[in-house]
Amino acid sequence: MTLLARLKSQTIDNGDNNWERPGPTRDELRRDVIGVILFALVSAFALELTRGFGMVAEDSHPAWVQHGVLALMIVPLVLRRKYPVMVMLVMSALFIGLSLLSPMVSLQLSYQVAYFASLYSAIAWAKDRRMLWVGIAVVVAAMTLWLILALTVANTFDSVLAQTEDNPDFTGGILDPLTSVAVYNFLVNFAYFGGAILAGMSSWRNALQRTQLAGQAEQITHQAGELARRAVVEERLRIARELHDVVAHHVSVIGVQAGAARRVIDRKPDVAVESLRTIEQASRQAVTDMRNLLGVLRSGTSELGDTDDGGRRPEPGLDDLEDLARQHRDLGLPVNFSRVEDAPGALASVSAPLALSLFRTAQESLTNVRRHSTAGSVMMTLRTGRAGDQRWVELETVDNGMPRPTAESGSGFGLQGIRERVALHRGTAEIGPRSEGGWRVRARFLLH
Repeated sequence: MTLLARLKSQTIDNGDNNWERPGPTRDELRRDVIGVILFALVSAFALELTRGFGMVAEDSHPAWVQHGVLALMIVPLVLRRKYPVMVMLVMSALFIGLSLLSPMVSLQLSYQVAYFASLYSAIAWAKDRRMLWVGIAVVVAAMTLWLILALTVANTFDSVLAQTEDNPDFTGGILDPLTSVAVYNFLVNFAYFGGAILAGMSSWRNALQRTQLAGQAEQITHQAGELARRAVVEERLRIARELHDVVAHHVSVIGVQAGAARRVIDRKPDVAVESLRTIEQASRQAVTDMRNLLGVLRSGTSELGDTDDGGRRPEPGLDDLEDLARQHRDLGLPVNFSRVEDAPGALASVSAPLALSLFRTAQESLTNVRRHSTAGSVMMTLRTGRAGDQRWVELETVDNGMPRPTAESGSGFGLQGIRERVALHRGTAEIGPRSEGGWRVRARFLLH
């Protein structure tokens, strides 16, 4: 593949061709002006040095014309990054025209470097890559024409050819002198243009990569902020679930006992006193649990808890399910709790966060039975099992009641909290009435 074909594939067929390199800043343009002025001064000084050893002796133009030719070739570089393709075309025309006007000045190194810089800048900074390809094709055609003119009309290489004729010791090479000069200059120009194209492509590609990296860094920063915001929202939802589960449980107990005390306070004051004692314990426990949750919120710890709990009680887990069932039995709701393990010690592999979710699921399920059901008994089962190579643990709560017609409608936050907890651990939830009567809450989680 030729260099021009590679350039075309990079600029037209490449998926990044819609990207436009940002133009130079004001500071960069100011540096371009200063750099061009310094380069012009150094080039003028170099021209005078070459005059000193006769390099431009064959040029019949006055010195000021020679300096003017060199300056005209350098000055357009001031805009090489702001109007890269236009500068390249202008300097290509100048390169050909001024070379025909003053062939000796065109051999100056600074003259060649200036044109090289225009080619490099066009490829490195052009925004319209399709227009760049057209411009490069025009330049290559023009340079081919210039090379032909230099070998014919301009007689640029007559002095070189004359040396071969006047030297009796000249034996020649594999090609005749004119062909050798033509092939040599073709190779030099191929390397010249090829170097400018490759360097410009590398600069443009590096600029694109820097832009992409900056965009990726900005995206990562945005995503990090979004993740932090999402973590805050999820933590708030977790605290809301905890508050609902804790408060609903204790307030339910307080409501039941207060109603019982109101009904028997005149006939059975001892029973009323016991109910009031239960209300006192439930209210204190509710305050304690709420303080624990607020402590978690202030410290920013997760459901895993912290190694230094600051005096807080550990979060409830599977070992507290029996006590939970006993509390509801003491309040008049027969709860039969059982554990079924498919293998000894299977429940020991349940993590603390998952155990907390199982406990809160049981707590909310029993609270809903007390508040909204006519159930006379509840079966609560904690079991483990295996489906293929995957182990699971589930908690099932089943009652035999019907919804109370006079019961106040709930907010639905409790059942929603159960579903959210199950989804948090990538489990499945089954909540609803049974065909044979009663209500079932079953939450299953996979064990890893």
